[in-house]
Amino acid sequence: MTTPTPPPGCPAHRLYGPEAEADPTGLYEKLRAEHGAVAPVLVQGDLPAWLVLGHRENLDVARTPSRFSRDSRRWRDMQDGNVPADHPLTPVAAWQPVCNFADGMEHERLRGAVTESLERFDRRGIRRYVKRFADQLIDCFAERGRADLVTDFAEPLPMLVMTQLVGMPDSYGPRLVEAARDMIKGTETAVASNEYVTVALKALVERKRAVPGRDFASWLLEHSTSLTGDEIIEHLRLVLIAAFATTANLIANTLRMVLTDRRFRASLSGGHMTLPDALEQVLWDEPPLATVLGRWATGDTELGGRQIKAGDMLLLGLAAGNVDPEIRPDLSQPVHGNRSHLAFSGGPHECPGQDIGRAIADTGIDALLARLPDLQLGVLVAELSWESSLMSRQLIALPVSFTPGGSSVTASSAVPGTPKAEPLPQAVVPPAPAPAPAPRDSGRTARSWWARLLRR
Repeated sequence: MTTPTPPPGCPAHRLYGPEAEADPTGLYEKLRAEHGAVAPVLVQGDLPAWLVLGHRENLDVARTPSRFSRDSRRWRDMQDGNVPADHPLTPVAAWQPVCNFADGMEHERLRGAVTESLERFDRRGIRRYVKRFADQLIDCFAERGRADLVTDFAEPLPMLVMTQLVGMPDSYGPRLVEAARDMIKGTETAVASNEYVTVALKALVERKRAVPGRDFASWLLEHSTSLTGDEIIEHLRLVLIAAFATTANLIANTLRMVLTDRRFRASLSGGHMTLPDALEQVLWDEPPLATVLGRWATGDTELGGRQIKAGDMLLLGLAAGNVDPEIRPDLSQPVHGNRSHLAFSGGPHECPGQDIGRAIADTGIDALLARLPDLQLGVLVAELSWESSLMSRQLIALPVSFTPGGSSVTASSAVPGTPKAEPLPQAVVPPAPAPAPAPRDSGRTARSWWARLLRR
């Protein structure tokens, strides 16, 4: 088996384990200093791969599927039986009938159904949903004078919005948050959580076949490409989980920067930096996904001075590429208005839902800062901690304090058009007890299921 071979005296570094988890950014720079724009690395199970560190090289890989395919069936280690079913990377690397594992005409067919369905949403309508749900979440902790903005706000908000957009009753939101978090972390119950999501999406598709609505699931069902049932379910899962993971991380990272960087917050309050500008800065400095797995070489080729063999796996180093000295020699300089970052990848597989993610983060953070203008970090900056994995780095918690009070702004009515909550399908190991359906004549009662989730 041919494997990426580092120069003599420069062993390949593991992208997992204590060193990678403690300081992934430091590891990227160490690899850049030793190997340049493309570095040989090891992923779980000491499987060889190439980590792309250069900004230009990342775009080269992302934009040329003829050389670097998204079809994981090309992975030589997969073909050789080195990636068993219980391997930690199998859930994200095993081929699936979705657009991000396809190239060429098949990719265009599947991707077209996704993008054209997403484009049918009214962006102002999405922002109204975000504002309403953000206020509901804030109402749950506004009187306490303290909160954890990761578990109380950044994580539940994207999932609550996305359940509405895909056509699920909002009562699915809390359990889907727990299931998605469990799947992404790869815990012992991740398989059961994945089963819960699958059962929920199958039930959703069957309901939408009978009674379609103005939602993502219905639009996929009626799309002219005639997607199969499995294709619809897998793309619903892809959009739901990807939106949750990336947008939750973006919200948390932006709030941390607002709370801990005085110059950053002064710019916001002084009007010199808009919130969309702030989000773009965070997308440069702390992209929601640090790396993206993966691409597979379609033949022997060269990249960044390295000889890549057919079947080699490549990881897009989004975080590393964003701080490439070739394009950002001075990291202290702001990059307002510049969207040439790699946070949403690039090429034909660039994230199709990035505008929706931006809308959720922008509108949600704006609502939070407007409702609680005196937010202060509740711990020392040095006490904040992160959880790192191969693909991302997330804040574990973001404790804050503020002046308790403020009237509820969501008690008047439920969101127009919200479908009636229905009994939830049973998961193998349900992440949380099913909440009772919320009556539609009481906004305060409708918020109580979120309060029950968050009051731990």
